[in-house]
Amino acid sequence: MDELSIGGEEEPARARATERESVSDRVAADVLRMVAAGDIAPGERLPSERRLAERLGVSRVSVRAALQRLKAQGFLAAVQGGGTRVVKTVSDADPALAELVRLDRSNLLDLMELRAQMEVWAARKAALEARADDLSALRRALEEMGSDAAPTPEAKARADVAFHMAVAKASHSVVYRHLLSVVRETLVEMLNYHRTELFATPEDDRAVMAHHTAIVEAIEGRDPDRAEAAMRRHLDWTRAHYEECDAR
Repeated sequence: MDELSIGGEEEPARARATERESVSDRVAADVLRMVAAGDIAPGERLPSERRLAERLGVSRVSVRAALQRLKAQGFLAAVQGGGTRVVKTVSDADPALAELVRLDRSNLLDLMELRAQMEVWAARKAALEARADDLSALRRALEEMGSDAAPTPEAKARADVAFHMAVAKASHSVVYRHLLSVVRETLVEMLNYHRTELFATPEDDRAVMAHHTAIVEAIEGRDPDRAEAAMRRHLDWTRAHYEECDAR
């Protein structure tokens, strides 16, 4: 009888441990999905354990176990003073990419060609998938680009990146948003070069704003063909500046 009763006590305990483990697995997957979708950007702090537990409908014990696992896997790191942040930035994922761009500006042309393929696709998809809040975010990003609050080339580059991230969010493609978030800092480097050297005149600023406005209006109009054409026109114009620069 003693042997049976011991076994009977062990089974529920084992079942509870397995259940906790499966819940923490699900929480870890949910957190990674937030990161992949761009809801939590590289370098950004995660919500507190309590808020994550409320958001995901689980206990704080399960959230804590999930975060510990993601820290061990290198996705997250503890923040001094408390909290947790995402650490998978472009330099973590591929230090060579950012360094290649810094050392040889001609490598930006390759990135430009890749952007031309992906962002045209993303603009088309955004016209098909964007929701009301996505359209509001695009308008805000566009206003920020044209605002006097972004007078320096660096600020203009950051506002430009925020616009393209807003297009990515409006596309509702988790894969595309993750790809763009991984190369975000390299994209900042690229657009900083654009705004300081490649097209730095007031006329260029007006052209960039006109291109981006056309993209937003096409997405707002739910017109995928026009959105694709507007993004292609902008990136073709940018590529032409690269060719002019190389010809000098």
